[in-house]
Amino acid sequence: MEPYPSPHKLELSNTAVLHQMRRDQVTDTCRANSALSRKRRVLTPSDLKHLVVDEDHELIYCYVPKVACTNWKRLMMVLTGRGKYSDPMEIPASEAHVAANLKTLNQYSIPEINHRLKSYMKFLFVREPFERLVSAYRNKFTQKYNTSFHKRYGTKIIRRQRKNATQEALRRGDDVRFEEFVAYLIDPHTQREEPFNEHWQTVHSLCHPCHIHYDLVGKYETLEEDSNYVLRLAGVGSYLRFPTYAKSTRTTDEMTTEFFQNISSEHQTQLYEVYKLDFLMFNYSVPSYLKLE
Repeated sequence: MEPYPSPHKLELSNTAVLHQMRRDQVTDTCRANSALSRKRRVLTPSDLKHLVVDEDHELIYCYVPKVACTNWKRLMMVLTGRGKYSDPMEIPASEAHVAANLKTLNQYSIPEINHRLKSYMKFLFVREPFERLVSAYRNKFTQKYNTSFHKRYGTKIIRRQRKNATQEALRRGDDVRFEEFVAYLIDPHTQREEPFNEHWQTVHSLCHPCHIHYDLVGKYETLEEDSNYVLRLAGVGSYLRFPTYAKSTRTTDEMTTEFFQNISSEHQTQLYEVYKLDFLMFNYSVPSYLKLE
């Protein structure tokens, strides 16, 4: 018997404790808000289209857009590719988002779904909700190339939120202001009309953490260590690492603060309500820049 644990074992146990705390936080939030979170009857297969399955390593990854999901999808393609890919970064981002390249849980029969949910290691990655929201806004509404988003959502947002919009703006939908985007998100009409797009849908609605017991909750703030911990637990840490790269365009806390400067406190309060369960569930404190009513 060793007189005291080796540093490696100690590091692992600290990490294990941290992940246990994150799981408990989810469980406690679900229990405390069961009225909210359990409105959802039993899950149907269509609720499971964000859960990517790797049968070879018995893994399930729920992808959340704007939380490093491109790199995690690349990793899942390496893991499920049976030798077709070895370097995740060789896979073009556009390839990683082709639905046919990955298998999702909704493609299985009910007994197969239940078996996999019971026995596979399930994980997801989360991010501070408003930072993720600003990231989605910047990516979808301020980039000229995202014309499908401008047409599909931009025109609708401008039509609904902008008084005296020009014909040009109504046609192109490519100059949505962040204030208009927020007004659209908190508009009850929006919620009734259709589910949010996955880029700004809440994590609890995409991944159903009150119904699916995730083994690991990774965080964007500690992306590398959490990702490599997942890979280690999956038994592939010896030959796979999470791709490290610094994205110069990354949305930061400062940027998010900036974007929220022009949002009225009334709208901030309503927006916080929309994302409140994500804040609570994943232990993100109310941002200091918010002026809540």
